[in-house]
Amino acid sequence: MFSHRHDLIVEWGDCDPAGIVFYPRFFAMFDAATASLLEAASGRPRIRLIEDCRILGWPMVDTSAQFHAPVRFDDRVSIESRVTHVGTASFAIAQRLTRGETLCVEAMEMRVWSIRDEQDGHIRSQPIPAWLRAALGVKA
Repeated sequence: MFSHRHDLIVEWGDCDPAGIVFYPRFFAMFDAATASLLEAASGRPRIRLIEDCRILGWPMVDTSAQFHAPVRFDDRVSIESRVTHVGTASFAIAQRLTRGETLCVEAMEMRVWSIRDEQDGHIRSQPIPAWLRAALGVKA
């Protein structure tokens, strides 16, 4: 299955008064890493992917994380995002955030390819296009 690396530098605003990353900020970092993975797999910027596929996006429906080591302001970190499952309208991503050789956070995300139903305005799942499923590593 497809994987992608997203590098970043931890910003001051990501940190709490103890000087370490405030745990919800990791989920924002993982969200950016997932978008970066989809851009790499599709070969399109995320806004174009959303427009071309006529979707709302890929909202999170389940997540979990394990925190192994603290991350601080100005740390250079990498997030390795790996597709672990692709269903008809959902996909799972395993995230590993490292600082050098140190594993700091592991997380799991389950996301759903989503549209707004034109009839009632509710958000609904939509099948992931076959070309993107193939790019994510699904065998036909």
